[in-house]
Amino acid sequence: MKTIGYIIQKEFRQIFRNKAMLPIIFIMPLFQLIILSNAATFEVKNIKFSYIDHDHSAVSRALVEKFDISSYFNVITDFPSHHLATAAMLNGEVDVILEIPQNFERDLAKDKYAPLGITINAIDGAAAGIENVYISQIIQGFNRNIRPELMQQGQSSNVMKSINTIPLFWYNETLNYKTFMVPGILVLLVTMITLFLSGMNIVREKEIGTLEQINVTPIKKSQFIIGKLFPFWVIGLALLSVGLIIAKLIFDVPMLGSLLLMYGYTSIYILVILGIGLFISNFTDTQQQAMFISWFFIVIFILMSGLFTPIESMPKWAQTITDFNPIKYFVQVMRMVMLKGSSLTDIMPQLLKTLAFAVIMNGLAVWSYRKTS
Repeated sequence: MKTIGYIIQKEFRQIFRNKAMLPIIFIMPLFQLIILSNAATFEVKNIKFSYIDHDHSAVSRALVEKFDISSYFNVITDFPSHHLATAAMLNGEVDVILEIPQNFERDLAKDKYAPLGITINAIDGAAAGIENVYISQIIQGFNRNIRPELMQQGQSSNVMKSINTIPLFWYNETLNYKTFMVPGILVLLVTMITLFLSGMNIVREKEIGTLEQINVTPIKKSQFIIGKLFPFWVIGLALLSVGLIIAKLIFDVPMLGSLLLMYGYTSIYILVILGIGLFISNFTDTQQQAMFISWFFIVIFILMSGLFTPIESMPKWAQTITDFNPIKYFVQVMRMVMLKGSSLTDIMPQLLKTLAFAVIMNGLAVWSYRKTS
């Protein structure tokens, strides 16, 4: 233990002596958390909206006004013809075209039915789908409000009353997307920093030649590995602490679960990442190689972790691959504990799988490390 203590002390001194590395470890992740949590959102706003009003009635103007007062749409202009509107969409000037036919108000009052034409720029299919939902909600709300005004006074008693639904949103009552994204972004930062630092640290020792000097000493392989990786385990927990503080103070993300449970799971998860970093460093000779290989795997892990896209929407073969992705379980646990208040029993499946990953990856890393000069 005394030898391990000296190695740990040496590592901390080496880390804090490198002035260029300190901002990368502590300051850059904080800015990334703040920026990415605001930028990484599926909400679509400032939609460039245009319309073609062939009816020019009070009802058609009221419908356009509904879109104008919406926070999601930015009414650009109206067009006299469908040809000019589609030309504007082709040039990227508008995203949505609403076409109101002639006799719209009369048909709505007489037949209780009137068609509307909606054209959406669907180059970005995900954004187009969200825009379609926004448009449908506004039109449905307008339809419910305008029908009683158009009905004759004598027929109002025979009209079936509409059914109103009152939704109840659990875990995220305000539907704030940051509440969903901040825990995932925090997982991303803890993973990237600990993986890159641990992967490049031993490689750096190879480049400067100090690893050969350490290998000829009587230090055991287990002592060297523990002393090397322990500082980055501490740094990972420190990043988690600072990230949780920012998540609460800046984004007001609820923390319903146990912090002790969150730190306990993170402690095991960081061991997985450190094992991967050590395993990569055993097969690379330069920091550049270690960075490229780490980046290659981290991009795949992140995109298939459910951080940005639901795993349920992936193909079956991709869902099977995600079972071997440790980041997936960390994202699930962070959201479960922070937003749902899940207990140890609730996260036990993720905990056991992460523990198995930690044993396997560190076993492979220790086995592949050769203490040779």
